[in-house]
Amino acid sequence: MTSFKIERFSFESEQVDVWGAAHPRHRNWPVVYVMDNNNEVYIGESLNVEGRMRQHLKSKTKQQLQSVRVVLDDTFNKSACLDLESFLIRMFHGDGNRQVLNLNAGITDADYFDRDTYNKTFRQIFEELRTQENLFKRTIPQIINSDLFKLSPFKSLNHDQAIAVDDILEGFFNDLESGVDNTVVVEGNPGTGKTVIAIYLLKLLEDIRRHDSEEPLDFDSIFSDYFTPEHAKLLKPLKFALVVPQQSLRDSIAKVFKQTPGLSKDMVLTPFQVGESAEQFDLLVVDEAHRLNQRANQASGPLNKKFIEINEKLFGWDDPQKTQLDWIRTQSHHSILMLDVGQTVRPADLPATTTQELSSRARAASRFYRLQTQMRISADQDYVGYIRKVLSDKPPASREDFGAYDLRMFTDLGEMRRELQKREEEHGLSRLVAGYAWPWQSKNNKTAYDIELDGQQMRWNTTTTDWINSPKSVEEVGSIHTVQGYDLNYVGVIIGNDLRYAPDAGKLVFDRANYHDKKGRENNPKLGIKYSDEDLLEYVKNIYSVLLTRGIRGTYIYVCDPYLRERMKESF
Repeated sequence: MTSFKIERFSFESEQVDVWGAAHPRHRNWPVVYVMDNNNEVYIGESLNVEGRMRQHLKSKTKQQLQSVRVVLDDTFNKSACLDLESFLIRMFHGDGNRQVLNLNAGITDADYFDRDTYNKTFRQIFEELRTQENLFKRTIPQIINSDLFKLSPFKSLNHDQAIAVDDILEGFFNDLESGVDNTVVVEGNPGTGKTVIAIYLLKLLEDIRRHDSEEPLDFDSIFSDYFTPEHAKLLKPLKFALVVPQQSLRDSIAKVFKQTPGLSKDMVLTPFQVGESAEQFDLLVVDEAHRLNQRANQASGPLNKKFIEINEKLFGWDDPQKTQLDWIRTQSHHSILMLDVGQTVRPADLPATTTQELSSRARAASRFYRLQTQMRISADQDYVGYIRKVLSDKPPASREDFGAYDLRMFTDLGEMRRELQKREEEHGLSRLVAGYAWPWQSKNNKTAYDIELDGQQMRWNTTTTDWINSPKSVEEVGSIHTVQGYDLNYVGVIIGNDLRYAPDAGKLVFDRANYHDKKGRENNPKLGIKYSDEDLLEYVKNIYSVLLTRGIRGTYIYVCDPYLRERMKESF
C-alpha cells in the first residue's frame, strides 16, 4: 500500500491556477515536484508548490518546460522532501535521458527520523515515474552502475566533503578578492570521494557564475550563501579546467561533463593540453594528481617530443627537473590537487617526496584537507588501512571482521571466476583484474591467451578506454590502468608472481622476471635514476593496494606465489 500519489498538469499559468485551488495542501504542505520536456528536467521541493510554480513561470530557464508532476504524501516533512529531491536529481542525471537543469547548490547526506522507511517509498516513487510517467529509461540498478551516476556533480556530500568544499570556496573567493594565488591539496584514501569533490566544485563554480540573481534559489542548500552577484562577477571572466592524467578516467569524466549544463567536455584536459595552452588558467583542478609525470620516457615518441617542447616554452629550456606539476603551477593562478601518495603506481609518476612536500606546504598555508569517510567500500572497519597493512612487512596481528563485506580468498581460480560471474548476474559491475605479471600477447595476436593459470585461459583487456563498461570486459582481465579511479561492485584480484614472500627473510619481495609493465620498471636516464627491486616493490604493492580497494560489496583474492598465499591466509 503506497502512501504517496503523483499528480500531473501542464506547465501553464491557467493549469497552475486550477491545480493550486483544488486543495489547501497545494499551497501549504511539503512536496517534491518534477518539471520536464523531452530533453530537460528540473526537480524541486517546496512548502508552497503553487507559489513556486508561479516563480518558475517567470524564469527564462524554465519557460520551455512543459509538464509538472507533483509527489504528494501525508507523511512528508521538510527533511524527507530534501532527501527525495536529492535522490531524484541523482537518478535523472545518472539516467542520462534528459539534461538536469538544477543548480548544484549542495545538499549534504543528512540523516533524519525513519529515513529507511522513506527511502523505500522513494524507490516506489521512482518506479511509478519510470513505468507510469515514462520519465526514466533505466532501472535504479542500471543507473547506479553507470559512470554518469558514479561521476555525477549532483552527489550528496558527506560531512567532511561538505566542510572541505565550503572551506575551499571561502578561501578561493578570498584569494580572488585579494589577488593572491594559492594551491589547495585534498588528500584521501581510495573511496573517500576525491574525484567527486573535483567534479562537484567545478559544477558549483559554474552555477554560481551563471546564476541569474533574480532566479529563485533554494536557500536550504548548504552553499546558497555563495550565490551572490558579487561572487558571480568575480567568476565571470575566469577560465577553469579539470586535469585528469589517466586516459580511461578522463574519457569517462568528459562524457559526464558533456551531459551536464554549464560544463563541457572541452574542460577535461590532459596535462599535455595544459602545458601547450597559449592562455593561462585561473583555476586548474587536478584529479589523481599523484599520477602527474616527472621527466621520464613517455608512452610514445611524440609525447617525449611534446614534453621537451612544453618545458622549453614554459621555462626557456628543457630542464629535466621540471614535472607536469610545474606545468600546472606555471599555467594556473590557482590549483586544487586531489592526492593519495599510496596510489603512485609507476616510476614516471610524481615521486612521493614531491607529493609529501606539496601536502606539507598546503598544511602550513591552512589549505590542506584530509578526507576520512569511506564512501566506496561497504565494510564496518577500516578496510583500506587493513589492506595496506597486509601488503606490508608488518601484517595485522589478527584477522579483521568486516561485517557483511564479502571478502574471500580462493585457492581455485576457476571457482573464483564462477563466483564472480554469479555476482555479475546479481549486481553487475563485477570484474576480474590482475597485476601486470603476464605479457600482453593478445595485443598483437588476437587468438593468443595472456594468462594461463590453474586450468584457466584469459586475455588482458582489449580496450584501455572505459574498459569496465565495454561488452567484453566480463570475460577479460583488467590491469591497473583500466580501473584506477573507478568503482566496482565486486572485484576479483589475481596477485601474480611479481609479488612474492620470502619466508626466510620474513618479507615481501619483488620478482622482476614476472613484471611485464615496461613503463613500470624502466630506469630514468633523464634524471640519472636506476630503480632497484626495493624501489619497484613499493610501486607493485601500491598497484595491488589499488586493485584490492575497488570493490563496493566485496573482494575476491587469488594468490599465485605459494609462500605469499600461506602468509595471506592468516589475514583473509
